[in-house]
Amino acid sequence: MDSVLNIRPAGGALDLLSLGALVHRLDPGIIPFRKAAECQIHVSGGEYNVAANLADCFRLNTGIATAIVEYPVGDLVAERVRAMGVKPFYRTFKHNGVNGPNIATVYSDRGHGVRAPVVFYNRANEAAALLRPGDFDWGAIFSGNGVRWFHSGGIFASLSATTGELIIEAMTAARKAGTVVSFDLNFREKLWSIWGGEKKAVDVLDRIVRNVDVLVGNEEDLQKGLGIPGPKASSSSKLDPDVFLGMIDGLTSRYPNVRAVSTTLREVHSTNRHRWSAVSWVGGRAFRAPECELDVLDRVGGGDGFASGFFYGLLSGEPAEEAVKLGWAHGALLTTFPGDTTMATLEQVRAFARGGSARIQR
Repeated sequence: MDSVLNIRPAGGALDLLSLGALVHRLDPGIIPFRKAAECQIHVSGGEYNVAANLADCFRLNTGIATAIVEYPVGDLVAERVRAMGVKPFYRTFKHNGVNGPNIATVYSDRGHGVRAPVVFYNRANEAAALLRPGDFDWGAIFSGNGVRWFHSGGIFASLSATTGELIIEAMTAARKAGTVVSFDLNFREKLWSIWGGEKKAVDVLDRIVRNVDVLVGNEEDLQKGLGIPGPKASSSSKLDPDVFLGMIDGLTSRYPNVRAVSTTLREVHSTNRHRWSAVSWVGGRAFRAPECELDVLDRVGGGDGFASGFFYGLLSGEPAEEAVKLGWAHGALLTTFPGDTTMATLEQVRAFARGGSARIQR
């Protein structure tokens, strides 16, 4: 795997550093918000989730570069970051006591059966959207800490005109330091539509992906986020990887720097019953994970769960085929827990990747 990605050996201060937004998610479970009387609070963020999963489940040293706000919600978020074992690099904002800056709120019920989950946001005056180039000393972070892998994503890029520029600044420093760079396209139409829509997304994400070694994203992400045309599906199954793999030539001809591309494959029978797989293209070869039926408790974060397991496999020197299985297994397990971040152990992930079952463990 080093011949494909040239990953720095373990032993530096950080195995992975993420750059992104921290959010808190209010989760009323299966109750729709219009009828909710109470909520669980989960700390999340597409980019943060990867760092948290790698620290808590996979026992790697990880960090998050992000915004934090000095008020009780910020205190709650910072406590959860510490609990997951992630090292923070904060740009701190003071709350004015009225309207921010804020830690964004994500509202997401879980749905049930034929009723799909519903997700909506309040990202008004979000602190992370105020981040801009110059807010972090990347030279000190990458050279001083020996960061092996840098990760960011399309959710953070979509927040404002400055966040994408900050990602590019960080990626430029990472590449100069010999750090592997990954990016999850995570195209969110709601977020991009506020300040430019699909055209702006393609412009920003194109410039970002020119700095990326490992890309995560499905067919829709590639089409809407990068403007890459996709072939028609060869079958009606959402688990057929042909559409995704059929777009790789177009992707790599435009971005020859990309060495690996990966996505989950999910066929939704109902909110609580999914068929699950994954596929990756690494160094010119395609690798497919097994298929399994998932009894889903909470689907939010499953894609980040896959990405973190896949990255762990690559960071650990596993063959690409095994890395895909580890990502697939961890993503599957993550859907069995409430919240967006992992509660799995590395032993559980490896056992499931080897074909483990749900037999009771005594």
